[in-house]
Amino acid sequence: MKFTIRLVSAIWLSVMLVIGAFAYMQIREERERLFGDLQRRAVLVAGALSEALEPAGKQSPAAVERIVKKFGQTQRGIAVYDRFANLRSATPDIAPILPPSLPEVTEAIARNVATQAIRVVGDRNRYIYAVALVSDDQPVGAVAVLLDASHLQQAEWDRWSSNAVRFLVLALVISVIAALAVKISITRPMEEISQWTRALRSGRPVPPPRNLADANLFGPLAHEVSRLARSMQRAQVAAEQEAALRLAGESVWTEERLKQFVHLQLNGRLLVVVSNREPVSHVWRGGQIHAQAPASGLVTAMDPVMRACGGVWVAHGSGDADRETADTRGRLGVPLDEPRYTLRRVWLSKEEEQGYYAGFANEGLWPLCHIVHTRPIFRPDDWAYYLEVNQKFADVVLDQIKDADSPLVLIQDYHFAPLSALIKAERPDARVAIFWHIPWPNFEAFGICPWQRELLLGMLGADLIGFHTQYYCNNFLETVDRALEARIDWERFAVSRGDHTTSVKPFPISVAPEFVDDPPRESRAELLRRLGISAEFIGVGVERIDYTKGLPERLAALQFFFETYPQYRERLVFVQLAAPSRSTINRYQEIQREVEESVREINQMFQTKTWRPVLYLKAHHEHREIWSYYRHADFCMVTSLHDGMNLVAKEFVSVRDDEDGALILSRFAGASHELRDALIVNPYDLTGMAEAVRTALEMSPEERRVRMVRMRHSVTDHNIYRWAGMLLSELARIPVRAAGVRAS
Repeated sequence: MKFTIRLVSAIWLSVMLVIGAFAYMQIREERERLFGDLQRRAVLVAGALSEALEPAGKQSPAAVERIVKKFGQTQRGIAVYDRFANLRSATPDIAPILPPSLPEVTEAIARNVATQAIRVVGDRNRYIYAVALVSDDQPVGAVAVLLDASHLQQAEWDRWSSNAVRFLVLALVISVIAALAVKISITRPMEEISQWTRALRSGRPVPPPRNLADANLFGPLAHEVSRLARSMQRAQVAAEQEAALRLAGESVWTEERLKQFVHLQLNGRLLVVVSNREPVSHVWRGGQIHAQAPASGLVTAMDPVMRACGGVWVAHGSGDADRETADTRGRLGVPLDEPRYTLRRVWLSKEEEQGYYAGFANEGLWPLCHIVHTRPIFRPDDWAYYLEVNQKFADVVLDQIKDADSPLVLIQDYHFAPLSALIKAERPDARVAIFWHIPWPNFEAFGICPWQRELLLGMLGADLIGFHTQYYCNNFLETVDRALEARIDWERFAVSRGDHTTSVKPFPISVAPEFVDDPPRESRAELLRRLGISAEFIGVGVERIDYTKGLPERLAALQFFFETYPQYRERLVFVQLAAPSRSTINRYQEIQREVEESVREINQMFQTKTWRPVLYLKAHHEHREIWSYYRHADFCMVTSLHDGMNLVAKEFVSVRDDEDGALILSRFAGASHELRDALIVNPYDLTGMAEAVRTALEMSPEERRVRMVRMRHSVTDHNIYRWAGMLLSELARIPVRAAGVRAS
């Protein structure tokens, strides 16, 4: 209330000063205009009189009287004076009220100049204009014109009165509007935030207000309080979760448990994560900068870990507005609204990005490791760029850890096979791990790569190499055994070269228990209405457009399903969310065209006026958008031809706290080893996949619930926090050489 009173008072004072200043200027201009009008009239009359009157001394009093009466009018008096300023004649209306002498007349005769003034004559203000009568260049008298000037004062009062009314009306209207704006934009949101934080303090799990005011209207206070309240809520939920787990005797990993574990294990040492894909990119859209999270399983997995552990994430700055949002060293805090770790961006030229990323990594290593019948392409120029970019990343990491004591470096994926050796060569005291997110093929397949020896030596520079499954670990060790001179310890799964030992172990990656912190409150009916469809059943697929994901095979299976089971036409709609990926590579352009053509064919074959079987949504989708599709789908299809893990399957399970929905999962995805209650399919078997769709739709609610409960237990127990804890624990236990000691 006090704030509103101060605001209204300030408004009144401001309006009064502004209107007062403008009123003063208007009155001054009006007075000058009216005064000028009086002056022009008086000058004309005085001039005419001067010409009509002969020298006063030569005219008789009667002649002067006639002239005065002729020029005199109502509200315009005329007086004629002799050389001594004595009145000779005046119009009857002013004669009785004229004073013995007028200063203007005296001055006009004495100085032989025209004089003017406003003074009270009789009972009102009058404008007096006096001019000398001249004979032989000598003043012999004067004529004075007296005009009524009382309307000048009245005009001033009228102006002041009208502006006073204007001030009152304007101040009142602005005050009411300001008071309402304060209440709607400040008071009410602050009351909501206050009630929210009060409820959190009392222990009630109240969701945050959904319509907080724009912080720009009243400063960062509401935003900061909102962040603080959310932190309180997360802390309270984490504490309650930990307490519940202790009572139940369970050892589920949570974000808070990982924080405490990292604090104890790392003991303040710096953690650096290296990946090609950044957790958030900035792009220009519509003349403004927008932040977006990339469609990446790696980001889905690692972002919760970095939020829990802190540290530095080194990644390629791929957004066209990334430079504008980072400092001179390419750094910024992430998440953007509440930084919990540092993102360090590495800048690459178009040639470097094309050769290292699109070329060697994704036209060479990606198809080499995914056995999906796409021929890998290896070019010497791409290999040169691959080495050059790895050296650039090594320089950035070494700069980041130059002042850190025994840092931990966690390298992600196939883009950085040589990076471990480059870092260890300069910082042998650093503990370095590389996690390979894609499959590792058998030794014969990997032998296709002309530079397999260099890649293996680079990876073996790490202290720890992680894969999703033991099968991939075995393939890697066998590849090393066939390609290099090294000692393979099959009991401890380690490789020794000289005095350096590299452990090779499986760490099945997963997702955070909560797919998004504050899921959207969108019902199934609202989702269908937003999509403009009507369906009894909904199926969903969420992928990057990649030839390893089996999208053409999935669409062919759906076509076979509608042919075989026509009773499901106009009852089932399959929604495919497809994020464009690596569109500069020819094979990805081909798969995109193939998928779009398949969608067009199946829709043309079966669609009706009110229904089409496949809704294809090709765009980048944020996690909050995807949540509704996961939550309301009757089944989710993950039909990869070959996948290291595939986190879409685990994301779908993590969202289904309603314990409903069915998962159709490829046997060639690493997730199939853990999610055994999914409907496991061979993506090359169209009949088997079509039958899995029918089974998912006709499965009893009780069976769906039992299967989903078991899968949710698996995802909850083996979540991303456990993955990070186990990997960092293994890395922290590895003995390393002291700084300054170089490998031989």
